[in-house]
Amino acid sequence: MTELLLPLAALPFPNIDPVVVQIGPLAIHWYGLGYVIGILFAWWYSRRLLADERLWAGGKAPMTPEHVDDFLIWAAAGVVLGGRIGYILFYDFARYLANPLDIFSVWQGGMSFHGGLAGVTVAMIAFAYKRGISAWSLFDTIAASAPVGFGLVRVTNFINSELWGRTTDVPWAFVFPNGGPEPRHPSQLYEALLEGLVLFILLRLLTHSGLKLKQPGFVAGAFIAFYGAARIFVEFFRQPDAHLGYLAGGWLTMGMILSVPMVLLGVWAMMRAKRAAPAAP
Repeated sequence: MTELLLPLAALPFPNIDPVVVQIGPLAIHWYGLGYVIGILFAWWYSRRLLADERLWAGGKAPMTPEHVDDFLIWAAAGVVLGGRIGYILFYDFARYLANPLDIFSVWQGGMSFHGGLAGVTVAMIAFAYKRGISAWSLFDTIAASAPVGFGLVRVTNFINSELWGRTTDVPWAFVFPNGGPEPRHPSQLYEALLEGLVLFILLRLLTHSGLKLKQPGFVAGAFIAFYGAARIFVEFFRQPDAHLGYLAGGWLTMGMILSVPMVLLGVWAMMRAKRAAPAAP
């Protein structure tokens, strides 16, 4: 079947410089810019949610926009530290153990969503405890705001020609510059669509049409469950990391293993939120 996977059937890969602008030794990469824009959007959108009192139980948000302002630094630290530590532990521990200075080379990529989620969750719990606000409502607010950033970062993965998909003969395949001569699934764009656009629309419907912010924890649960399910689906098209490969008989990947608990946790959070919410009058 490999004879059918001809480069002639693939779309030309857009040759976009991963560096947006460089001034002397200082270089701004699309990858880092995606994180910055995603965090700033989440900050702006969270403030908008909190300002709309119709969305919250009792007609009053459980925290103020100023809380989101103060949490911005906590969120950035949780995402970056958690994402980096998660990647090191789950995906390439041997490399960083042998070359510890590479831990700080974040501009080269190497961030784990699951680690970033764990990091920002710890940051939210600590912040909510310190400020005396509802952790579940903070989870909901940040979850509803996060997908845009996920989508942007996945697009930058595509620009960087990294995390590409498995070989295929679909007409929208690409030959990635560092992915060999075979056409491959643009799995980064699949993730950008599902984890970014589709997830944002879904959560928007829950917060504004379903008014699920009145059930603290439901939106966060939906976010975690959908992301986990979407990631498992895309893993069937995504090429696993070369140093890990396929697990358990040649089809299971580390991304699937880390995503299954997310689906279960998300379903539990939604069920807990429905049980804990006060009955509607």
